[in-house]
Amino acid sequence: MKGSNIVNKCQTSGIAVILTLSLVGGVKTSSGWTDQTARVWPVQMPYEAPPTSQDVPDVSVPPNKNPLSPEELKRAEALLPLLEGRQEFWAMGEFVHLGEPAVPVLVKALTMPSPRIRYNAIETLSMMNGVWGVPALLTTAKEPNEVPRVREHALRVAIRLDPAKTPEAIEVMAKDLNPSVRKAAGFEARYVRQKTVIPILIPMVSDDERFVALSALHSLWILTRHETEFHDWDTSTKQDRVAWSSEWAEWWAANKDVFEIPEPQRSKRGSQ
Repeated sequence: MKGSNIVNKCQTSGIAVILTLSLVGGVKTSSGWTDQTARVWPVQMPYEAPPTSQDVPDVSVPPNKNPLSPEELKRAEALLPLLEGRQEFWAMGEFVHLGEPAVPVLVKALTMPSPRIRYNAIETLSMMNGVWGVPALLTTAKEPNEVPRVREHALRVAIRLDPAKTPEAIEVMAKDLNPSVRKAAGFEARYVRQKTVIPILIPMVSDDERFVALSALHSLWILTRHETEFHDWDTSTKQDRVAWSSEWAEWWAANKDVFEIPEPQRSKRGSQ
């Protein structure tokens, strides 16, 4: 036998494969060379489970609940301009750590010139559950000269923190000249489970913009579960939507005294 065998051991995904290859290509017999194909033997390697993770102690610092000291008050004031730029996320975290006592300082950012600072201030109020800041948020949401993106976010956070105080702002935004602001009012109204938003949404069904009308319509369906006749909303015209809004108005006039907001539907997946 002129060839020599080389055994290569390759390990992939816990499986070791032993290959026996002949360099010459076969074995010499008395009658000549014979071809011999390489053989493969899969071998199961022992499995070692990963180490179990150990419980990590909670080392987070709870938000402050005490009134701010004079030094902390100055610190909060100094954080306001940092809500824009490379340190904005750090500044937001510092406000969260200072807690709700810092809300009176944080709402000052809602009147600062930079829309980025105003937007991040709203987001920070959401992070810290700053219920005390809801009146300032609603003032921002109703401000016609404010950037639409900031107004929409102010309404969204105000509804999350205290929905009972938001119907007036929804009504103001529902009549705004900017269709994206009207759409935000129609969409966010579905999270305010109060009868007062129903008469605000019904006129929006006849909005000039179809996407605004559809947002209001979906909110009405969610809040009332009232089943109307089938209409082709996707191809509807302004005239169609005016007529369909009248149907909702007639239903509301006949039922507003006895109507109660139904309980929200729970997801079937979540109930299993």
